Amino acid sequence: MRRPYLVYLCAMAVSLGLGAPGAILGGCSGGSGTTPSALSQKIKYVVIIFQENRSTDNLFHGLPGADIADVGINSVGQEIPLTPVPLANHYDPDHSHTAFLQMYDGGKMNGADKIYIGCPIEPGPCAPPNAQFKYVDPSDVAPYFQLAEQYTFGDRMFQTNQGPSFPAHQFIISGTSAPTAKSDLFASENPITPPNPPPNAEGAGCNAPVGTWVWMIDPLGLESTRMFPCFEHPTLTDLLDEQRIDWRYYAPSTASGLALWVGPNAIQHIRFGLDWNKVVLNQTQVLNDIANGQLAQVSWVIPSGQASDHAYVNDGSGPSWVASIVNALGNSPYWPNTAIFITWDDWGGWYDHVPPPSIYNSYEYGFRVPLIVVSPYAKRGYVSHVTHDFGSILRFIEVDFNLPTLGYADARADDLLDCFDLTQSLSSFQPIPAALDAAHFLTDIRLPTPPDDD
Repeated sequence: MRRPYLVYLCAMAVSLGLGAPGAILGGCSGGSGTTPSALSQKIKYVVIIFQENRSTDNLFHGLPGADIADVGINSVGQEIPLTPVPLANHYDPDHSHTAFLQMYDGGKMNGADKIYIGCPIEPGPCAPPNAQFKYVDPSDVAPYFQLAEQYTFGDRMFQTNQGPSFPAHQFIISGTSAPTAKSDLFASENPITPPNPPPNAEGAGCNAPVGTWVWMIDPLGLESTRMFPCFEHPTLTDLLDEQRIDWRYYAPSTASGLALWVGPNAIQHIRFGLDWNKVVLNQTQVLNDIANGQLAQVSWVIPSGQASDHAYVNDGSGPSWVASIVNALGNSPYWPNTAIFITWDDWGGWYDHVPPPSIYNSYEYGFRVPLIVVSPYAKRGYVSHVTHDFGSILRFIEVDFNLPTLGYADARADDLLDCFDLTQSLSSFQPIPAALDAAHFLTDIRLPTPPDDD
């Protein structure tokens, strides 16, 4: 392909919001000097911080330059003003695949009021009227806003799957929640554990109690099959292993054992192989590894329930948790060669006004979730309107480390290069103010709670 024609196609793809020029055409530049070859010379470390259950409208109300709604539409056509709610709220909107279908309503995005509101412990009414039509008070998430305004924010980031955390945590490591490489089924819900499981049983994955099952969705969108939640197919970690690129997956181990947010736990060859040693069941260890110069080239970081942003179970410390990781990296020798992707695993049942751009395999895409790209080379004060999804993060890593695609969501995703400008001058890192610092999380003696207990 002649270079001038390639440049023309890249420009057209970006202008039309197609969002996949780098992945499909190969070598389209997202910013001045931002090409795959230049990227690999600059970015040596990638950190994925995977928070929980927030839509873009819910978490970034009023962010300058971003497409954020002030008003929603309910199922009878009424306009419902979005009103504030604390980050540590006391109810939990349903975020199952069923809830997705209710809110999506064939693309009309008017069914949020039909989403069930859970009150996990408190008896009686626990939620205000129009509980799904809320935004988090910006003062509760000030570190997120500072990161979004200082670096790059993506307002067209969609979760790849149409449902809750278990499949989302499969997509973020492999671009699919299929049980095998050639299956046309996808895990679509959180697994169901039988009553009275053994003590410390792993609730979701290859060591789950006998009788555990998860719904599978077929190409027609029917959840008519179920299976044990232990899968076997290639993941991004396999591609990294083949090139001897080190990786770590940091996640909490709770009093109830491992649960559905530990993605590698549901991949048979990881759970029962040598790579299980790279799954660090202490999420705060990432802070020690940064401080001790032991950071892997690619890291996934999963929060405790307290720091997860998950409705009802969080204690409001999520923004400080994320800031502590960013500050640790920013004040370390890793900073000049690091890209940090902060995103949320699903929309959490909160209203969002932007429908998915298209539907693949009856189950991809889901709703918008926020995306913050933090790096000395992330465009400053930039809002990306290009369509991204979890596959985009995988594709970025594949491009950066010269890996093939897995052939799943990553293969059709963009590569996030529009968020970078490798020619901009390096400036000193500015710490992100937060209520709590790394020392708090490293010395917190409380047992982690699951970031997603439903």
